[in-house]
Amino acid sequence: MTETLLVAGTASHVGKSTVVAGLCRRLASEGIDVAPFKAQTMSNNAHAAACVGDDTAYGEIGVAQYVQAQAADVVPTTDHNPVLLKPRGDAESQLLLDGRPVGHVPAREYYDRYWERARETAVAAYERLAADHDVIVAEGAGSIAEINLQHRDLANIETARFGDAEILLVGDIERGGVFASLYGTLELLPEDVRDRVAGLVINKFRGDRSLLADGLDELEARTGVPVAGVLPHEEPGLPEEDSLSLPAHEESRVRGGEDSVAESRAVTVAVPRLPRLSNATDLDPLAREPGVRVAIQPPDAGLANADAVVLPGTKNTVDDLLALRAAGFDEQLAAFDGPIVGICGGYQLLGRELHGADREGTGERDHLQGVGLLPVVTRFGEAKTIRQVTRVVDGVGPIDGAGGTASGYEIHAGETHVQRELSAPIGPDSVATEHVLGTYLHGLFHSECVRAAFVEAVFEYAGQDRPEIEPESTPSFDRVAELVSRVDLEGNLNGSNRG
Repeated sequence: MTETLLVAGTASHVGKSTVVAGLCRRLASEGIDVAPFKAQTMSNNAHAAACVGDDTAYGEIGVAQYVQAQAADVVPTTDHNPVLLKPRGDAESQLLLDGRPVGHVPAREYYDRYWERARETAVAAYERLAADHDVIVAEGAGSIAEINLQHRDLANIETARFGDAEILLVGDIERGGVFASLYGTLELLPEDVRDRVAGLVINKFRGDRSLLADGLDELEARTGVPVAGVLPHEEPGLPEEDSLSLPAHEESRVRGGEDSVAESRAVTVAVPRLPRLSNATDLDPLAREPGVRVAIQPPDAGLANADAVVLPGTKNTVDDLLALRAAGFDEQLAAFDGPIVGICGGYQLLGRELHGADREGTGERDHLQGVGLLPVVTRFGEAKTIRQVTRVVDGVGPIDGAGGTASGYEIHAGETHVQRELSAPIGPDSVATEHVLGTYLHGLFHSECVRAAFVEAVFEYAGQDRPEIEPESTPSFDRVAELVSRVDLEGNLNGSNRG
C-alpha cells in the first residue's frame, strides 16, 4: 500500500519545496520508489512536462514539482501537479488542469465553478501516482491553517484526507516567532488533520542548536508532537516556485564564492521586474557566473549602470508592455546599445506589433505597438504552445560565436512572425540583430555555450576583463538530500502520531 507524507507549512516560503525535493532524493537513493505531488500550485514559474496518457504531448506543471520529480528519478508528468493557477492580473488566473489551459478565471469563479472539477482532477492524478509508486511526498501550499479556506484547501487539507497522509509541519525560524507559528498552526487545524501531524520541522536555523533545546522541549510538551528536525540555513540553489522569492534590487549581488571579484569590476545585467514576471528561473545560471550581477529592478530604475538587459517571460505580455511604457522603460531600452535578450514574453515585447492583444491582456485593445527593436509581429489566438525542444545554436549578435545545441522548453501563447530575413540563432522561431536576440526557449542560459558567449559579450561591452574564477556549482539533489537528512522520518510514514 502506498504511503503518503504531506510536507505542509506555517506560511509561504518556509522551505516546503526544498524539503520535498530533498526527501524525494533521499528516499530514491535508498531504493524506495517515490514520487512528488502537489495537488494545486499558484505560480508563474512553470515547466513543460509529459501529459499522462500521451507521451507525445506536453503540459505545464510548477517548476518546483518538475525539479522534485527529477530528484526522485522519475519522469516529470502532469500528474505531479495536476492543478496549476497562473496569475495574470486583475485578480484573475489562467487555470490549467492536467497541464492544459481551461480558461481565465477570477478567484471567486474558480471556487464557485471549477473547484469540484479541480479536486476530481487532483484525486485522479494522485491515484495514478499511488498505483505506480510506494511513497508519495506531497507538498502543501502556503499555510495549512488558513481557516477561511480550509473547507476547500486542495493542496493541504484535501490532500491530507484523500491521500491518508502523515504530515510534517515546517516553520521558518529566520522570520521569527517559529514556536508560536507551529503551535498556533496546530491549534487551528481540523481535529482529524491535527491528528495526522507526525512531526515538526524548524527550517533555516543559524547558530548553536543547543540554544533551542528548552524551546523544543516546551513545544513538544505543549503539542504532543515531536520535533523531527532542525535544518540549518542554507541556499541549495533550487529554482524558486514564484517571483515573490526574487531579491529586491538593493539585494542583488555579485556571486562567485569567496573569490568573487570586487563590485567595481562586475558587470550588471539589468532585468526589469515585470508586474507579471514568469519563469524567472531562466536567470539563475547567469547569477552563478563570477563577476555577473543580475539586477532585478523596477522598470523606472533606469539603465545608466546596465551592461546588458534581459527581458524575461511574462504571464501577460500586453499588460506588462503597457506597464513598461508607463515607466518610460521602452524609450530607455531603445536608446541602449548593449546586449539585449528577450525570452518568451520578453521576445514578444521587443517586436514591432502585437495583434489580438485583447486575448492576451485584460483590456479590450486589439492592436498594440511593441518596443520595436526586432522586426517581428506577434498574433495572439486560442492556441498555446507547450513543448520541450533542442535547438542547434548558430551564434550571432549577443551570443556571437556560440555553437552546439541548447535544450529547454517553450510555453507561450501567440505566434511570432519575422518580417524580414535575419539570423535565427536558436531555431526558426528566434531572431537576432547585431545586439538584440529574441527567442521562445526557456532554459536558454542553462546552455553553457550560449551563456558563455553572452557573458563574454557583456564583459566586452563593459570594457572589463572576464574573471578567471570557477562559477558556482549547479544545484545538486544530493546536496539537498544531505540538508534534509536531519529530518527523522522514523515513524512518520506509519501513523505513529495517530490515536
